[in-house]
Amino acid sequence: MPDTAFLIVNGKAADNPALRAAVESARAHGADLAVRVTWEAGDAARYLAEASGASATTVIAGGGDGTANELTTALLELPIEQRPALGILPMGTANDFARGCGIPLEIPAALDLALTAPPHAIDAVRVNDRAFLNMATGGFGTQLTVETPEEQKALLGGLAYLLTGLRRFGTIQPDHGRITGPGFVWEGQFLVLAIGNGCQAGGGHRLCPQARLNNGLLDLRILAGDELLPALLSRLIEGEEGESVIQARLPWLMLETPNEIHLNLDGEPLAGTCFRIEVEAGAIRCCLPLGCPLLGTLPSH
Repeated sequence: MPDTAFLIVNGKAADNPALRAAVESARAHGADLAVRVTWEAGDAARYLAEASGASATTVIAGGGDGTANELTTALLELPIEQRPALGILPMGTANDFARGCGIPLEIPAALDLALTAPPHAIDAVRVNDRAFLNMATGGFGTQLTVETPEEQKALLGGLAYLLTGLRRFGTIQPDHGRITGPGFVWEGQFLVLAIGNGCQAGGGHRLCPQARLNNGLLDLRILAGDELLPALLSRLIEGEEGESVIQARLPWLMLETPNEIHLNLDGEPLAGTCFRIEVEAGAIRCCLPLGCPLLGTLPSH
């Protein structure tokens, strides 16, 4: 087990008897595990600074994808040699990053994995002055995230996004964007935009099924057009190609829009009209299960 680990728990998830029992069990088995609970924006970064000052080898994000996102952004602000490994304790609504990686959703098993698994170097992605670990989405998916009430998410989990989507299906409006990258230019109307480091978002939708966490590349998939038909959305989610689905694999890209849009970075919204999105290869060491499906085979040199 690591010499010292910090478990940074989202305040909304902290009052959980199973979490308390898992922490007590881990300590009883020899883990030096400190627990910190976030209350407001910036707490995760402050606790990470405390963990780094204590020479912690692992910080564990206890919460949803947004908690992991906040810790990822804070980790990237540290010199790479000072970054603790990142563990994931999924306690959110969708837990898309954890599900995509095969991280257990049961609290005791996930905590044990975070404390014992050898970390793997994976990519992180910078977006202007923010970052994400799993996926950035725009269009339909982002509107669902913004419009789904917190109470509904707490009660129904990932089903809450589906219900919001069904209510909004006939009123979705496309956005216009221009996307450029190495050897790639596209401009037009889009209904769904997905930029994947991980493979899924929005409560299990595998928008970038071929994405890998350690290949130094982003998987870009765009559902182009101006009418969101169920068959087209299904084609995107099922990883199919076609005239309406634009695909590319790029180390960086620029997204420019004439009107302000919201990108969803692992559940955290970012508004703007110009976004530079760039992979930082091998920036995070993450505690992942053996056989994690999002780890590709690195080329030999």
